Amino acid sequence: NSSESHNCAKSILTSDRLQVVVMLSEFFNETWEAANCANCLKNNSEGLSNSTEEFLDLFNKSLTCFEQNLQGETLDLSPNNYTDVCKNCNVTYKMLNDRYNYLQRMNRQGGESGHSAHLCIDVEDAMNITRKLWSRTFNCSVPCSDTVPVIAVSSFILFLPVVFYLSSFLHSKQKKRILILPKRIQSNASLVNIQEKYS
Repeated sequence: NSSESHNCAKSILTSDRLQVVVMLSEFFNETWEAANCANCLKNNSEGLSNSTEEFLDLFNKSLTCFEQNLQGETLDLSPNNYTDVCKNCNVTYKMLNDRYNYLQRMNRQGGESGHSAHLCIDVEDAMNITRKLWSRTFNCSVPCSDTVPVIAVSSFILFLPVVFYLSSFLHSKQKKRILILPKRIQSNASLVNIQEKYS
């Protein structure tokens, strides 16, 4: 009976004491939601979105570039000796990083999947792996170009109080203290004489 099919399914799923099927179903649904898996798919969930496919293609190209430039190297390299990887894979890595930043901006606006949340876990993990390889393993991090202006502005701000106090010292008039001696009261004898004159 079609009207009773839902109740029949419910009774079969919840027939055991632990309700294993229900627990597994809830676990997989929660994992799907927590990993934002829908954000990697098209609206109708018929496959990966175009932007996700482009990102994963760039990710694979980056890893291939890393591997190709490490083939001729020995395994006991120091962390600062991966110049071939940094030089030859710079363009691919920048393209991957730009694509990731673009996906983040698009995802905040809804993106292809129609969900506005974090990127799906596959994209975020792929970018985390690549950034870790690029910066920690290969030590290819580019020094920040803002370092010199920041140091210059900080030095200027720290030097301002010195300039202020020095200029206020030089431009203020140095007044010498003049001690004014109080006039002493005349002795009592002279006061008596003055009183006698007027009386």
